[in-house]
Amino acid sequence: SYYSAQKGLNPDNHVKSFTWCNFNISIRLGLFPLTEVFLILGIISLLENILVITAIVKNKNLHSPMYFFVCSLAVADMLVSVSNAWETIIIYLLNNRQLVVEEHFIRQMDNVFDSMICISVVASMCSLLAIAVDRYVTIFYALRYHNIMTVRRAGCIIGGIWTFCTGCGIVFIVYSDTTPVIICLVSMFFAMLLIMASLYSHMFMLARSHVKRIAALPGYNSIHQRASMKGAITLTILLGIFIVCWAPFFLHLILMISCPRNLYCVCFMSHFNMYLILIMCNSVIDPLIYAFRSQEMRKTFKEIICCCCSLRNACTSICDLTGKY
Repeated sequence: SYYSAQKGLNPDNHVKSFTWCNFNISIRLGLFPLTEVFLILGIISLLENILVITAIVKNKNLHSPMYFFVCSLAVADMLVSVSNAWETIIIYLLNNRQLVVEEHFIRQMDNVFDSMICISVVASMCSLLAIAVDRYVTIFYALRYHNIMTVRRAGCIIGGIWTFCTGCGIVFIVYSDTTPVIICLVSMFFAMLLIMASLYSHMFMLARSHVKRIAALPGYNSIHQRASMKGAITLTILLGIFIVCWAPFFLHLILMISCPRNLYCVCFMSHFNMYLILIMCNSVIDPLIYAFRSQEMRKTFKEIICCCCSLRNACTSICDLTGKY
């Protein structure tokens, strides 16, 4: 994306060429962050989200629909960070003439990276929405939750999410030169926010009265109800971080198609790389939220880290013994 703008590979593509030409503005203003920032954030996000996925797979207590949706969100976070970091490496190699390829191939790489970002943002939105629906069912249909939200059904939902996201990515590549693609992406973002807001308002307004009503029923589990509300609060934090980190990116897209030549819009869009850093920060922050909000997650994280440290020490000891003989 950056490279195609610098080389003028998309002169007829008003939307994309103007978007990425802000890279040059950022360089002149000294606002473009170092390549190392993207790489460091990408590596941290990769390691953190691998830890999340490993923890969910390893701990059978986390084999529930909600945590499977969290796993899907972790994969989406990992995808966006890895794609941004990998694109940064490619751009660095191209700019320093350490990698020489045909311009047609550069265009294709540009589309692939943009498609990965599109897939990741759609997957993040859908995963957050799935978690919200899961928490909604947990709170308002607590006694029938395990019949409504089964592990198999959660797996089908996740499969549907990633099939839909892959389709969006393919459409993005095919129609990347058209403005309607960006409009659809922005519309999906606001539609997701609207649905989530509706779920939240209903969830938190009626939760207390629902707790009192269900408490009188036989088989009521107050611990389960508190855990459900805690999960809803965790989701609120995740959604808040998602909006804060992704909103500047979507505002950039809106300004890009609505007022691309306005001075104030140009000023805002000139900081595009900072918005990419915010997106990557979202991928770094999410695993920290899981660890902070879930005791079971923290426990599993510690076990995995301790296991890795013990394995490393064992390998070091074996190498030392081998060296002596």
